[in-house]
Amino acid sequence: MKILLVEDDKNLCCAIKAQLSREGFLIDAFYDGEEAFLYALDPENQYDLAVIDRMLPVIDGLSIIKAMRQKGIQIPVIVITGMSELDDKIEGLDSGADDYLVKPFHIRELSARIRALNRRPCRTKENTSLNYGDLSLTLSDKRLHCLGKSLLLTPKEFQLFALFLDSPGTILSRSHLMAKGWECGADIEPGNVDNYIYFLRKRLKSLKSRCQIRSVYGSGYILEAPHD
Repeated sequence: MKILLVEDDKNLCCAIKAQLSREGFLIDAFYDGEEAFLYALDPENQYDLAVIDRMLPVIDGLSIIKAMRQKGIQIPVIVITGMSELDDKIEGLDSGADDYLVKPFHIRELSARIRALNRRPCRTKENTSLNYGDLSLTLSDKRLHCLGKSLLLTPKEFQLFALFLDSPGTILSRSHLMAKGWECGADIEPGNVDNYIYFLRKRLKSLKSRCQIRSVYGSGYILEAPHD
């Protein structure tokens, strides 16, 4: 699953992202409502679920949810908030949220609620794979497929391939890969990214894929497929 996480408490946001990443979810995390608003309403991001704090800087969480529903984005949404009154919960659910979790909460409970929502019948077509060129990455079993062959990826390889396959033909900087591919606060240096790119290229070579991860000097890396 690809999850949109919006929480202005940076420590809590990092803790949630770290736990959900360990469970195999792909997380886009934001600290303010303005930036999250743009990502939430962009259908190309193809989120499967959103976890949104109610009280956010600039644009509040309920406004984001209402805008998503008005645009026809019907993914499940969990509101997380310190507002625990009955009327607050009713307002949140009436604004389009599917669940309402009051702070403080244990992150394991949030994980359980995400799994519960994921078991419900999908209101939109579920993304089961990311595809580009001759590559297909199945999200359920973390396998990379190419021309009838497949490989089981390590968790980190899976996260990085998912980033490239979610934005093919786009230059991804080292800082972007570090922010999206590693847990918040992890001890990571740009050289670690380069090492993993080497591993990803070996995976592509072993599958005899025609796709390649090309280095763009001074900018980062880009996944490209040959044009026939």
